[in-house]
Amino acid sequence: MAVLFDKQADLYLDGRPTYPTQWYSMLADHTLHHSLAWDVGTGNGQAALGVAEHYEQVIGTDVSEAQLKHAMAHPRVRYLPTQLSMSDDELITLIGGENSVDLVTVAQAVHWFDLPKFYSLVARLLRKPGGVLAVWCYNDILVSPAFEPVFKQFHDSTLPFWHPNIQHIFDGYKKLPFPFENIGLGSEGKPLELDISKELSFEGFLKMISSWSAVITAKNQGVDLLSPTVVKELETVWGGPKLVRSVTYKAFMLAGKAKL
Repeated sequence: MAVLFDKQADLYLDGRPTYPTQWYSMLADHTLHHSLAWDVGTGNGQAALGVAEHYEQVIGTDVSEAQLKHAMAHPRVRYLPTQLSMSDDELITLIGGENSVDLVTVAQAVHWFDLPKFYSLVARLLRKPGGVLAVWCYNDILVSPAFEPVFKQFHDSTLPFWHPNIQHIFDGYKKLPFPFENIGLGSEGKPLELDISKELSFEGFLKMISSWSAVITAKNQGVDLLSPTVVKELETVWGGPKLVRSVTYKAFMLAGKAKL
């Protein structure tokens, strides 16, 4: 699925919300050791940098080299490109070997993965006991009562252009398989509901929705979902191009340990 995100890689850095620092502290409190973490589908490295505040070394991997070119540097983070053709053993060796990883994180990406293959890899890589896998996503953005219906109208226009896998995000990971031991931070069928608060300008909001894979796919098919008319409607109900709003993203987390 890397091709869906290569073209909008430059928008990701500015357009997406920042995950709260408390999330990383919360996850770190649930791992026995803090030597090695793996951030999968790292993109621009946003989650990897948060994880690096609690772990000695973080490996950030992505199949999209275009995304990795925008990854943010950190002395404890090493970014590595991966290929879908790599074998399980090659990936395990690349990351650090079996039973070596204290925390695996996947931000807004696990729904794209071959889940049985990925979960098998994670089970082999996680340190036992004490290693944790955490996956999360966000979907709705709450702005204001006037904004929501206009934004929903725009969102509905994108529905024909999303990949089927995105339904997991729309469902808030409620139907995502997650065969890991419950540690109290969301379990299969019962994700932990979280909020992401952000001060957001209209320009930042526009960058975010411009980076949606559905918007890019539609544009490639000759359909401009963000026409000047649509942008103007959204700008008006936002409150004008200069207004910075306090918004809330609704997020969902699943976290657990490998079953012994």
